[in-house]
Amino acid sequence: MFVSFFPQPRLLFWSVLAWTLFAIALWYRFGSEIGLSLGILPATPETVDPASVSVFLSRQFIWFYIYYAFMVTVFAAFWMIYSPHPWSRWSILGTALIIFSTYFQVQTDVAINSWYGPFYDLIQTALATPGSATSFQFYDELASFMKIALVSVTVEVLTIFFASHYIFRWRTAMNGYYTANWVRLRTIEGASQRVQEDTMRFSTTMEDLGVKLIESVMTLVAFLPVLMVYSNSVAELPLVGYVPHALVVVALVWSAFGTSFVALIGIKLPGLNFRNQRVEAAYRKDLVFGEDNPARAQPPTLRELFGAVRYNYFRLYWNYMYFNIGRLFYLQIDNIFSFFVLVPTVVAGRITFGLMNQILNAFDQVRQSFQYLVNSWSTIVELQSIYKRLRAFEAMIGGEDLAPIEHEVPVEEAT
Repeated sequence: MFVSFFPQPRLLFWSVLAWTLFAIALWYRFGSEIGLSLGILPATPETVDPASVSVFLSRQFIWFYIYYAFMVTVFAAFWMIYSPHPWSRWSILGTALIIFSTYFQVQTDVAINSWYGPFYDLIQTALATPGSATSFQFYDELASFMKIALVSVTVEVLTIFFASHYIFRWRTAMNGYYTANWVRLRTIEGASQRVQEDTMRFSTTMEDLGVKLIESVMTLVAFLPVLMVYSNSVAELPLVGYVPHALVVVALVWSAFGTSFVALIGIKLPGLNFRNQRVEAAYRKDLVFGEDNPARAQPPTLRELFGAVRYNYFRLYWNYMYFNIGRLFYLQIDNIFSFFVLVPTVVAGRITFGLMNQILNAFDQVRQSFQYLVNSWSTIVELQSIYKRLRAFEAMIGGEDLAPIEHEVPVEEAT
């Protein structure tokens, strides 16, 4: 799954972590000094509106683009020399490009959050004092939003296009790796489906979860400092009263509760999804053989195989029912949770309408980042079942024992 696309995956991933920590430490400790010495950053800090599209062309942002490209180039060059791999340009440079575009998307969210404050304050002023605001001021603010949105949409569309090619290259690498060992793999239940379908599903799901994880981490990095500042205006919480850094603490506690709760009620789903793939594969396999061999796919056998399919689906439906009840109930409460937190502050009149919307947006961004597992649990369950199916290939190629579930006879579960 990984060795076909990444050079020495285990060592590569650890080196990515180490190099990333080094690059971040260097940026925060000496980034400004290096930028000044190279003449990229101005001697006096720029004055840039954080709620305008011009922020992405500021000297500080341009210096970060150059710094990121340099660090990625050094890392990629080392690995291409140290451990040449036919897919290293896609696996290393392609991943770095997706990470950068994700970072850029988060920065557009930060710019939009900065835009909320003056825009909603303008609305509050106009409603409180008729004639105090002009139509031009509103149109100008809306134009600023549209410029940021246009940049965001353009980058997102280009990223989706590139990611589609990235995913198919990963599938191509896995396909070549498995078909080269097909003689040993063909005896595994549903081997053809695992090569043809599961490789694509694995690469697609991994890319989706990976991007969401990176986005969650970068959102926390971007919005946690903002939320810390906003916490100065929201010191009192419902029921408990004063709490230092209230918004950050509440977001962390509420998200940790939701993650633990959803993980607990969905603990059986990965195994059930995996068994579902096996019984479906057994049923499909007999039908395919029956197309050319009249002795196969006889009604009694098909009834027994389909009975296993039906039994497993009914178990899935039951488990997903209480899983969805718990998950959706939590998410519905989550929709109003940020308003609940702000009730004492709003009643006391300590914030303006614009600041309230900035707080709500920043709080929701941080809260949703902490809720990565809650929002992605269904996808993680699917990935686990796919991983187990492809892991059988890895075990067969490496001469390891197959997992016990691979030796189960699907029809034995039929009732």
